[in-house]
Amino acid sequence: MATDKKLSTEDRILWGKVARTTRALPGRIQEIDAFEALMREQESNEANAPPVLISAPSGGGEAAPPPRLQPARHHPLEKPVKRKLAKGRLELEARIDLHGLFQSEAHAILHSFLIRAYERGLRHVLVITGKGGSIGSDGALRRAVPMWFSKPDFRPLISSYEPAAANHGGDGALYVRLARSRGERA
Repeated sequence: MATDKKLSTEDRILWGKVARTTRALPGRIQEIDAFEALMREQESNEANAPPVLISAPSGGGEAAPPPRLQPARHHPLEKPVKRKLAKGRLELEARIDLHGLFQSEAHAILHSFLIRAYERGLRHVLVITGKGGSIGSDGALRRAVPMWFSKPDFRPLISSYEPAAANHGGDGALYVRLARSRGERA
């Protein structure tokens, strides 16, 4: 089964009916409510958005390419930084848990999460992918997320990433250092 395939309207309706007959795991209801609110917000934004018109610049020259946020090269996370993150001496400023999501959903949610974190000027976040403990699975998100980080839509946002320490999820999570915003120096 292709995991990148988007669900049709009928499939979403059917899945919604099935999902209503289940109960969330303890502690997961807040995550589900937040996800549903995010999906409703995205759907309303898409429905209410006016069409975007792109006009050629006056002056007869070619359009300037869009500015890049940062060089598109990931540097390894330094060992002292990883050690401080693992021991809690360096704060993880945000975290996102992608457990139980399809790859297409996880991709969109992770991308919007990283954009918001980048815009807020956050530096270190935790991305929980899960270890893929179900039968016959070696963790689809666990394999996919590092590949996504090398794609053009993620590369400018991320400075580096490493597998997390055991107390933060081990192989089922990643420490991500976000790139600095333009003009930011530390």
